[in-house]
Amino acid sequence: MASKTAPIPTQTMQGVEVPQSSVNPMAFFAGTRRNRLQQANQAWQGLGYTDTIRILRAGVISEIMIQLTGTVTVTLAAGTVATTGRWPYDLIRNCRFTANGQTNLINVSGDKLKAYEVIHRTDFSDKGTAQYGPGASPGVATSQGTLAMNSEVWGLGTGVTGIPGAPTAYAFNLAWIVPIAYDQETLAGAIFAQTSSTALELNIDWAPQTDLFVTTGAATVAIAATLKVLVTSYSIPTDGKGGIFVPDLSAFHAVQQTKVTPTQGLNEIILSGQGVGRQLLRIYCQGWNNATQTQIAVTDATIGQFGLRYGNNDTPENLMSGTIARQIAERTFNSDIAALRGYLCIDFVSQFAFRDSIDEGMASEIRLLLEYLAALPGNASVEYVQETLASGVAA
Repeated sequence: MASKTAPIPTQTMQGVEVPQSSVNPMAFFAGTRRNRLQQANQAWQGLGYTDTIRILRAGVISEIMIQLTGTVTVTLAAGTVATTGRWPYDLIRNCRFTANGQTNLINVSGDKLKAYEVIHRTDFSDKGTAQYGPGASPGVATSQGTLAMNSEVWGLGTGVTGIPGAPTAYAFNLAWIVPIAYDQETLAGAIFAQTSSTALELNIDWAPQTDLFVTTGAATVAIAATLKVLVTSYSIPTDGKGGIFVPDLSAFHAVQQTKVTPTQGLNEIILSGQGVGRQLLRIYCQGWNNATQTQIAVTDATIGQFGLRYGNNDTPENLMSGTIARQIAERTFNSDIAALRGYLCIDFVSQFAFRDSIDEGMASEIRLLLEYLAALPGNASVEYVQETLASGVAA
């Protein structure tokens, strides 16, 4: 009687079947090598358009770097040009990363990506990096809360009026990091890409001109730029017997943005997408006056309570004023994220994620508390971002 070979046990990880014996973090980290690979070097599509980048199916993907370099040419022609509060980083109106059937694991604007890098990496600081903030051109030199690196060039200040142009070309060099993995050491939330069944795609929606510039008369703004995309991945070591070793990739990492309309007073904003198997790591947000495309300032005159509530009335986090929220954030992240960009943040993982992060299966109806003390413009909005880890294992 012919003998039968027992099937190799497999498990589904992030929608991809891998042999159970392959999941060996110690063997993976002992044998892997980090690679930084060019995925795109091309002409930029332009304001209001989308660049779609197909990510190569190789290794374990941990992060993606986007760089845009070019010039802004301002021609006045008896008119005026100014930048809004969304320049420069919200030039990316929406960055979307999709993997293995999980739609838009990363789904945020460019400014939120910059804020995430400062919030997540406590060793990263924008203090002392001078850029130009609101005011008459070139703007007021600002070295706190810019979210910028010294190696970046904005070209034009944010919220700057009366920009000269004859025409005049202003060079810029901007960079964003797309955080595929939550942790670049353990690679928690990284994506297993080395399989034919994997589908990885990065879509970058560029803002329309009206988000970034205010022009009058016959004045024009033209941008010419080159887009570069760099992927950080880790090679997959073999066991010498035809098998492979991979780290524990049992979770998806998600950073997702939602826009809501607030009112004066205390807003209890129900967080979108809550569910069993999700761990809430952070929430951060900005308030916007969309008529002028300027951030709502974080002061004691504008912000009252800021916190988190769930269930009937459990409120584990409730900061009593805008200044308190701002001071706690600066102490935590080594950046005054409210100063120029108007960010508020509740962080559960900077000290001890295992202890402080919130299990959404145990906490129902999670709400963001945000109290506006002053009257809001009729078209105000709050853009909030949730960072979560969600189970990526199916039986």
